[in-house]
Amino acid sequence: MQPDLALTPETVLDAAGFQALVGATDAQIEGLVRFQELLAEWNEVMNLVGPLTIATYWTRHALDSAQLIPLAPEATTWADLGAGAGLPGVVLAILLKGRAGAKVHLVESMAKRCRFLEVVAKDLDLPVQIHNARAEDLKLKVDIVTARACAPMTKLLGFAEPYLRNGATGLFLKGQEVETELTEARKAWTFDADLRTSQSDPRGRIVQVKRLSRVR
Repeated sequence: MQPDLALTPETVLDAAGFQALVGATDAQIEGLVRFQELLAEWNEVMNLVGPLTIATYWTRHALDSAQLIPLAPEATTWADLGAGAGLPGVVLAILLKGRAGAKVHLVESMAKRCRFLEVVAKDLDLPVQIHNARAEDLKLKVDIVTARACAPMTKLLGFAEPYLRNGATGLFLKGQEVETELTEARKAWTFDADLRTSQSDPRGRIVQVKRLSRVR
């Protein structure tokens, strides 16, 4: 994937376009296609993602998630907080499957969403561990902690604090209001933040967070 490439808000990828852009293998595309099918099926009975976004899956969900890997190419262990829809965690697990030491921890407090993740993980034989728990109650040691559409930055940093204190780097997928969220978060937290433009939508941002501590 080209690290400085950003699509326009109107761009809609299909599987072939995603594969050409990301360099995914045929096996990875098969896994992502199957995940799209399961996501659409379960979305009929459970509110996982906006129904209209299924049609733009390859851009809105697959690419949005996959773009994190080039930002941490050596990372093998990830934690996805609030992982209910499997985004970005399941996409990451599909792309990391087969890599030595790869594991994605899917952390979700809602039991019914954990059931969805369990079905997906079993169906696709993914290198994941599912935790039906509150994110801040776990003390997992991972390379990267991530989240998408989980909470505003002030609260999200509280969820991620145990992972960051345990050596992880944060890579959080956020929308266009991220600057406002960061300003508010700095009232409660001290941290280093680096912003990158989202490749799936130039209005979005990826926030890299390091060296987190509470304001005293």
